[in-house]
Amino acid sequence: HTGERPFECTECGKGFLWRSALLRHGRVHSGERPYACADCGDSFRQSAHLTQHRRTHTGERPYACADCGRGF
Repeated sequence: HTGERPFECTECGKGFLWRSALLRHGRVHSGERPYACADCGDSFRQSAHLTQHRRTHTGERPYACADCGRGF
């Protein structure tokens, strides 16, 4: 809770608590998009973004509205 962010980006100066977050952030500057969709070829900086994108192809709607039950 000290607010310390010891891992700093050499490109923009943004600080991070975790080294892994700094490495992920580096893709913003490098343009690296290592996670590619096998269906359409779109690529993403983060694996979670590919996971979300894959739902456009599968039609999966993993969440449901508590009021009406409709999936999203």
